[in-house]
Order: sequence, then structure tokens, then C-alpha cells
Amino acid sequence: MTITATEYDNIFLADENIDAIADVYERDGIVRVKDMLSAEDLRTARNELARIFATLTPAHGKAKVTFEPDGKTIRNTWHLEKDSQFFNELWQRPAIQKLISKLVHGEPELSAVETFNKPARVGSAVPAHQDNAYFCQNPPDMLTVWIAIDPATLENGPIYYIPGSHRKLLPHKPSGVTGNSMGLAEPVECENPFIGTLEPGDALIHHCQTIHYSAPNTTDKPRCALLIVYRGKHTKIVPELAEVYAVGKKASNS
Repeated sequence: MTITATEYDNIFLADENIDAIADVYERDGIVRVKDMLSAEDLRTARNELARIFATLTPAHGKAKVTFEPDGKTIRNTWHLEKDSQFFNELWQRPAIQKLISKLVHGEPELSAVETFNKPARVGSAVPAHQDNAYFCQNPPDMLTVWIAIDPATLENGPIYYIPGSHRKLLPHKPSGVTGNSMGLAEPVECENPFIGTLEPGDALIHHCQTIHYSAPNTTDKPRCALLIVYRGKHTKIVPELAEVYAVGKKASNS
């Protein structure tokens, strides 16, 4: 049986719900939050993304944008907080900061505002991985707030998570996938994954060590997501992990 909903599906971002959100996050390494963005926020976010996407070309380099294998369709964009006052203000909103500080066990610091575009028909798959294979942080008090700009459905490549997998960082190896250069060295079986289906404005918050993956988007519907990546200011880079990541990044041409 696959989880498509939880008892917390209707939990909203509010002061009185922070403990409930934190309980699920600590238990499973993944929690779904309703209406992280309002309808007005969504309109602004879509307008800002359209504006930014229209300016991007391969000449900007992979530190700014990665493309699907067709070489022309945007797969990921990075550091949007530098391109948009809206995105730079969004990560600093007090209600979000209050929740994130509890989840990262300290003062939150922005890593980046990003997108994963998963475009219609050509959106590529993501290999099973843990984000801390990229982030290389100790303690692993780092997370991603993954906000749906488009509906994330069972058909258009939603994220699959393995609940409880955040408690240990597993070995990784180069994946060969630009934009997701590291994947698990060995497959991990899970009979009951959590499927991240979302309505626009809803969010998934996942721990940096929660195993997750997604299938290609072969539908005519895009599945763009806005990602806000935070870490606790107290975390430090582990040099040994960073060396492994550097090798994987080079091998995947990321």
C-alpha cells in the first residue's frame, strides 16, 4: 500500500501548528504543509519566474541554470534570491522563519532559492538520493521547503520519499545526471513510500537526509516547484563528504 495522504494533510502554517509540523518532520523526515503560498503569492511567483526564465541561456553557466537533455528546456535554476526582491523577501518571512528555526534546531540561514522545473513531456527523472550528499553538513540540520507552483500529480513526476530515512547518511556515487550529480550507491527498498502530491501553493518540507526520487514527466502538464533551502547557522561542511561530492559533480558534468 502506498501513502498518498496522511492524518496531517490539512495542516497549515500557523503558530498553533508548528509543534504538529515539527512532530511529523522529526518522525518521518518529510511533512506536507497546506497553502504555504497564498493565491496572490502564487501569481507573483509565477510572474517572477516567467521573467527570470525568459532571460536564461546556456551562456549563464551551470551555476545559474541547467537544461534538460534537449539543451533548451530549463531543468533547474539557482539562487533566485539574487534576481528577485520577492524571492529574497519570501525566505525571510517571520512565520516561515519561526517554523524553520524549530526544524533546524537553531537560527536559520538561507542556502538558496531554486526551482526544479520538471517541464511537460521532457522533465527528467531524479535518482534516489539524500541532499546531504550535496550539502555535506554536520550536524545535518538542513532542509528544503519544496513549494508547488503547478499541481504535482501522480502522473507528472511527483517526488517519492522514504519516511524515516533521514536518520543516517548512506554512501553515494556519481549519478551522471546534470543537476542531480549524486545518487545512492546501493538501492534502498521501501514498500510504503510517501508520494508528494500537491496543489499549487502547498509545500513539502524535507530533511536533508530523507531519501527521495522522482520519475520523468511524460505528460502535457508541467510540474514546476520553487525550492527554498535552509540550514542552521551552526552546521559545518564535512571536508571528506565535500571531496566525494566534488568528484561526483565533475563526473556528472554538473
